[in-house]
Amino acid sequence: MKISVQVDYACRVMAELARLHGSGELAQIEHLAQTEAVPANFLAQILGKLRNHGLITSRRGNQGGYTLARHPDEISLHDILIAVEGQCLQLSGNFDGRSGRRVKQVWDEISKQLVEKTKSYTLNQLCTKTPAEMYYI
Repeated sequence: MKISVQVDYACRVMAELARLHGSGELAQIEHLAQTEAVPANFLAQILGKLRNHGLITSRRGNQGGYTLARHPDEISLHDILIAVEGQCLQLSGNFDGRSGRRVKQVWDEISKQLVEKTKSYTLNQLCTKTPAEMYYI
């Protein structure tokens, strides 16, 4: 199983927006791109998906930027995953053969657990808010 680059970038950018939440600051795309090491042109596409799913809001203009649409405790990893990918676990849909139905059952069980687990992590748990919580290499 592989998490897409888009999902990884979206999670990192949303964590940065969570850090800024409540400060009154709007995050500009250049700040988000630089802080989270995301290509700015790719980030614009991701931010569009997050906005379309109601996870962030944006304001245009010189004083514009992005902010969370809800409190970080109200946005789960599952919400971000669905906004970017559309689903948690994509199955091929081919369950033919003698073992096909049983294999599908197992994958469905795994998918259900994945949904539950990703819903259990909020955006607030993804972000570090103080320098003491940050890790440097």
